[in-house]
Amino acid sequence: MVEQQEASEDAVMTRIGQAIMLLHGGDREEARNRFGALWSELGADGDALHRCTLAHYMADTQDDPGDELAWDLRALTAAEGASGGRAAEHRDLPAVRAFYPSLHLNLAADYLKLQRPDSARIHLRRARAAAESLADDGYGGGVRAAIDRLELRLREQ
Repeated sequence: MVEQQEASEDAVMTRIGQAIMLLHGGDREEARNRFGALWSELGADGDALHRCTLAHYMADTQDDPGDELAWDLRALTAAEGASGGRAAEHRDLPAVRAFYPSLHLNLAADYLKLQRPDSARIHLRRARAAAESLADDGYGGGVRAAIDRLELRLREQ
């Protein structure tokens, strides 16, 4: 039974990965459609890592900054659900925690697009604090560089 559940969860991550490839390949509409279908399948009680990952990338498919913000907030809510209370022992907790710098960075960028610089600064501070736990690898360096770039844009506000 456990093996069956793990295989099912791997299938969900595979489908999320396929939609991410479509997004990165430039097919935002098809990626958005696939993410939407998966979101409906997962439901509110779906795996937190799946919901966090899906919402994080679904935000990137949105044309409206308000919709992008809504999806980024869903991603953060899913991450917080995996981090709190009984779910604190969730097997994917390290993966969810690794999302925090990027989640807050995206929220900061969303708020900047919506001309809400104070909210952007709050999430940028949270992104920088969370980025301290990232490894000094390509991903960690990329996130830190993106935080620095957004901070420069915010100073111009």
